[in-house]
Amino acid sequence: MTSGGGDRQTASLASAPAKAQGCTVTNASGSYGNVDALSGAASDSTSTFTVTCQGSKNKTVRLCIEMGAGSPTDAGKRALSNGTRYLDHEFYSDPSRTQLWGSWGSVVAAYGSGGVAQDLPFGGNSSVSKTFTVYARVLANQQTVAPLTIRGAMRRPGSGTAIKQPHPARTMNGGTTIWTATVLANCSVSATGVNFGSSGPINTNIDATGTVSVQCTNATPYTVALNGGNAAAGDPTQRKMSKGSETITYGLYQNSARNLPWGSTSGGNTVGGTGSGASQALTVYGRVASQATPSPGTYTDTVVVTVTY
Repeated sequence: MTSGGGDRQTASLASAPAKAQGCTVTNASGSYGNVDALSGAASDSTSTFTVTCQGSKNKTVRLCIEMGAGSPTDAGKRALSNGTRYLDHEFYSDPSRTQLWGSWGSVVAAYGSGGVAQDLPFGGNSSVSKTFTVYARVLANQQTVAPLTIRGAMRRPGSGTAIKQPHPARTMNGGTTIWTATVLANCSVSATGVNFGSSGPINTNIDATGTVSVQCTNATPYTVALNGGNAAAGDPTQRKMSKGSETITYGLYQNSARNLPWGSTSGGNTVGGTGSGASQALTVYGRVASQATPSPGTYTDTVVVTVTY
């Protein structure tokens, strides 16, 4: 895993009708932890930051807080980055994550519009603080993101986390805020069986196919092994379908010519691939070779599919 990139955000605050003598704002660093992008589900997290202002007793300061898109972005969307790889995420001002937390006084559809306004009454104090929660979400349906650790430095050059006051405007930086996420390597597998159908005497080859479907995170190498079935056959061409004590010998292969057996020997007869985030279908080629025909009935076997990544 490597880390890098820079998702730079801006938070700005303005005061009205009273002007604070000075305000400070802490950063809102956070982490999404481990993210399973392959599932396609969103991943949520939260963070907090605190604004502290000095001012006149019995006055109220209005805070106008913004979260800029940051830099760089992924085609205009707020994103954590690692080099040229991105993980799109978003900030919200409510726990249901329906109110995007964007830039104050601007409309940028990709990362929200408008900041958050909050009146901060001093009451009988000359100093008052308010803690805010940022509701963050890694957006859903990003299965093509490759496994990596990504991070963002949420501070736009020249402004950073800021407090603005009208008459005149005042800006105060609150430091760099870092968000991180680790996209995990993951795979899932499913299969459809090989059905040789019905047959009379087995005096010629009987061929059929099945499918193994593998879905792995983007750029994740994997191998698919097929075990020896209920008979634990060491030779992939000598698996056994059975009915009681009677058996029918068959083989499973990697290719249509059926000359490359498909087994479970790593580096020998397994099948490899590289994930793309989408499901990848691998054809299993089965063959029952000519052999002595057992009594009529249904013959079955169970083969375990194992994906290693």
